[in-house]
Amino acid sequence: MIEDDLHLEVLRLLEREPDMSQRQLARALGLSVGKTHYALKAVLDRGWVKAQNFRRSDNRSAYLYKLTPNGLQEKARPRTTHRSTHTNTKNKMKVLITGSAGFIGSALSLRLLERGDQVVGVDNLNDYYDVSLKEARLARTLDHPNFTEVREDIADRAAMERVFREHRPERVVNLAAQAGVRYSLENPAAYVDTNLVGFGNILEGCRHNGVEHLVYASSSSVYGANTTMPFSVHDNVDHPLSLYAASKKANELMAHTYSHLYDLPVTGLRFFTVYGPWGRPDMALFMFTRKILAGEPIDVFNYGHHRRDFTYIDDIVEGVIRTLDHVAPRNPDWSGAEPDSATSAAPYRLYNIGNQEPVELMRYIEVLEDCLGKKAEKNLLPLQPGDVPDTYADVEALRQDVGYAPATAVEDGIARFVEWYREYYRI
Repeated sequence: MIEDDLHLEVLRLLEREPDMSQRQLARALGLSVGKTHYALKAVLDRGWVKAQNFRRSDNRSAYLYKLTPNGLQEKARPRTTHRSTHTNTKNKMKVLITGSAGFIGSALSLRLLERGDQVVGVDNLNDYYDVSLKEARLARTLDHPNFTEVREDIADRAAMERVFREHRPERVVNLAAQAGVRYSLENPAAYVDTNLVGFGNILEGCRHNGVEHLVYASSSSVYGANTTMPFSVHDNVDHPLSLYAASKKANELMAHTYSHLYDLPVTGLRFFTVYGPWGRPDMALFMFTRKILAGEPIDVFNYGHHRRDFTYIDDIVEGVIRTLDHVAPRNPDWSGAEPDSATSAAPYRLYNIGNQEPVELMRYIEVLEDCLGKKAEKNLLPLQPGDVPDTYADVEALRQDVGYAPATAVEDGIARFVEWYREYYRI
């Protein structure tokens, strides 16, 4: 699009929708927000539009653009306060969720649909674990009028370009990933394809389509060899112990680069051991439940002395939605002399999302035994390669910024999982 044609297109769009925000304009033009800003400025400065207010929104303020005798002026005005996740912060956002047939993605899709948002769900339903469980999760959303299923692999660049171009999401939650610490020792290529190539495709889609905010899944695994508890997002995490952890650390670095270069607001969430109904069969709670009910021994690594910050799925989803609604801000006090790894001069944030109450694995098993009414036969084993002995999330930053407050005790969460498991598998 040559310059004059671009300016005419800006003029046409603004005359049709004079209250269009800058990000909405960027999406309509298929340009970055930065390029749209200069195109809008040129249109106003050339006097093609009568003196009129135009606005854009970011995480802190709404801004007014006004044509004056001295050219374009921008004046900030106070933003409305953050609203609860039980209602939209804007009317019917269009949210693209990758991994929409996954454990967290499916639950998140349901919550966003319930509050009136439109959801574009992307998932390739691979066979890393039972595909029928993924299909059952997906079936809960398929009949909703505001849900659109896209059966694609995020590692397919052409497919992801097409998805972003056709659906024009306002916000994106990237939950698609090759998960699992232990599996990364067996099939490292899967982690490179999905977690690195795939995430790069998501970043490119956001960059070229005016996405307002990208929230993406990182992991507590990035803390690797760290031993200071609780784990803080302000700590150095340069010593991962598995390729999975390294791929998630790489995601954080890639996200910051795009935030810095293209003014893309990005927020990374380091998930801590998510559990609950509709969970993953490769996770401990799922495997323990199946084996205890079948009368088979369970493998208990590190002789049961693991501590994990087990976090219930409903608390996780609430935190994700609150984060999605709170567009990542710049940190005006950020300094390269004393860099803070969790914030930036760019619109970038990192948060832990956990329960902030670690539980020893043996206690976790005891609660499960009580809920099942059956004792486990335990096969005690040493710590596995790639595993860390303890995780413990400091969630104070997420609490302060979005009001995150996990409220599910492990006794309640496991009981709900067992109830679901018995019903789903008819046991």
